[in-house]
Amino acid sequence: MNQQFKNSWEQRDMNSVFHGFTDMGTLNSKGPVVLTHGDGIRVYDVHGKSYIDANSGLWNNVAGFNHQGIIDTLCEQAQKFPGYHSFFGRIADTTVALSEKLVDLSPFEEGKVYYTNSGSEANDSMVKMLWMLHRRNGQPQRRKIITRWNAYHGVTVVTASMTGKAYNEEFGLPLPGFFHADCPHYWRYGQEGESEAEFVQRLACNLEELIIKEGPDTIAGMFAEPVQGAGGVIPPAEGYFEAIRPILRKYGIPLIADEVICGFGRTGAMWGSVKYNMEPDAIVASKCITAGYFPMGAIILGKELSEEMIRVSEEAEEFPHGFTAGGNPLGSAVALKSLEVLEDEGLLDNVNKVSPRFMERLHKLAEHKYAGEARGVGLMGAVELVANKDTKEALPSDLQVSERIANKALEKGLICRPLGPAIVLGPPFIITEHEIDQVFDILEETMEEVFADVGL
Repeated sequence: MNQQFKNSWEQRDMNSVFHGFTDMGTLNSKGPVVLTHGDGIRVYDVHGKSYIDANSGLWNNVAGFNHQGIIDTLCEQAQKFPGYHSFFGRIADTTVALSEKLVDLSPFEEGKVYYTNSGSEANDSMVKMLWMLHRRNGQPQRRKIITRWNAYHGVTVVTASMTGKAYNEEFGLPLPGFFHADCPHYWRYGQEGESEAEFVQRLACNLEELIIKEGPDTIAGMFAEPVQGAGGVIPPAEGYFEAIRPILRKYGIPLIADEVICGFGRTGAMWGSVKYNMEPDAIVASKCITAGYFPMGAIILGKELSEEMIRVSEEAEEFPHGFTAGGNPLGSAVALKSLEVLEDEGLLDNVNKVSPRFMERLHKLAEHKYAGEARGVGLMGAVELVANKDTKEALPSDLQVSERIANKALEKGLICRPLGPAIVLGPPFIITEHEIDQVFDILEETMEEVFADVGL
């Protein structure tokens, strides 16, 4: 960056953006970090400072920030056919090719793909599909949606209602008809003396009681993340999905896998739903589908749901829903290339190669006096901070320990994410073992300094 341009940033008002999901105290005191470019797993700000981004942007920049092959594909497609819609039976050739690829990669023998611009829109669209399907099948009362506490499914009004987070109270949500089942976090919610198997059985019984209480014939579907990512990287208790799937089948309730974070390799498998034996009826995907180089979301419908949706849409003469940029040819070309990179350039292989080192360093954090639990799978992990290891008592909220750790790590050139009492990591799939050690060396040093600063 030339000096004249760099100096111009010193004179600018960098607070002209209204930021979402940002601690306003930190923003007001420190200002935003304005980034200009990236190289590998690092990003650079307007002052030339570099940061290891241990969160892959927002889980999605899994091929790093300057993969030349993906960039070349984007440019070539922009020259050929940069934009079009997927309405009225017209669609780009790259979008057809991507659909075939996604069905082939999915756990379904057959299926169809519906495109959106984000994971939020995809989950929202899936709810509308279920509502239309049940209504056309003579069951208009089947509108209730079950998710889980601490789940994250998006920010539209519907998907925020699905999200089991307290902050949605700010908007007067959830809407009526959205219910939250138990969070499958054994460490946090297991009762004293309760084994993990007993915990799972209790959650399965609670889910069935919820279904009976609300009325099975009023429930449209259940959505679940294989690993609750934005909830603080919470893998399910062992046997959880095997326990709840028969209950959902018993009452004819579709199970939708929200793979926005887990899909395309984050857990070490192509799909988190396969790794955890979910056997879903549909998959919602986004983030890694384009390696973060283009906004895209997708719904992959399994054979039964796709056939049902075609039938009811024929009855209605159309599926009356869509997005102008859904199935964009530019995004589809980028997605095809990103999936090629994932498979053929060894990104998924690298996740499995380096994840043992990642998990080794993550679990070493659990030895810290104020670390209650270190948990994760593949290249996603979290360390949850507590005041007391034995009682799992939370740290005083006014100390903002996780926010302090993230801020001090940023000063040291590491981007990590505070999520409630946890520090979350989800590095790009290209990360090396040496870079993993750099991440954890900085984090360990930062944690010691912050706990000293707050007098603990």
